[in-house]
Amino acid sequence: MSSRVFASLLLLSPLLFSDKNPPVQPIPFSHKTHVAIPLKCGDCHAAPDPGEVMTIPSAAKCMACHRTIKADSPAIRELTAYAEQKRSIPWVRVAEIPSWVFFSHKTHLDSGAKCEACHGPVAERDRLAQEVDLSMRGCMDCHRAHKATVDCAACHELKN
Repeated sequence: MSSRVFASLLLLSPLLFSDKNPPVQPIPFSHKTHVAIPLKCGDCHAAPDPGEVMTIPSAAKCMACHRTIKADSPAIRELTAYAEQKRSIPWVRVAEIPSWVFFSHKTHLDSGAKCEACHGPVAERDRLAQEVDLSMRGCMDCHRAHKATVDCAACHELKN
């Protein structure tokens, strides 16, 4: 890729990764309601060893509470069907970084970063949209602000 094309993509990247309109999800879900209980991010979003990736909870995990809480609501009945059929809920991704970028949740959490830094004010939202610039520019700005590495090899595999 030429440096001119790369520079153009870098300048456009906030537009490529930013979407203020929340996607329609298969089951309505409010982080605001769940945080008020109070649940913490890690209560539902586990980070199995080695902790690089956070998971989206299974329907069975949700049912640990929803067997009794709002069990008669249409959304929870739909959730129950996913759990009984051992099917994954087809959530629409809200935050995603390109496959060529290495990102470690563990490294960021261990350094004191809060989930809101990348995911926005999730605790205030009934529906999530990507509100934080997850482009290279956004990440580099954050790394500079927090005096974290800006070495290319920290996030990208360097080819010889």
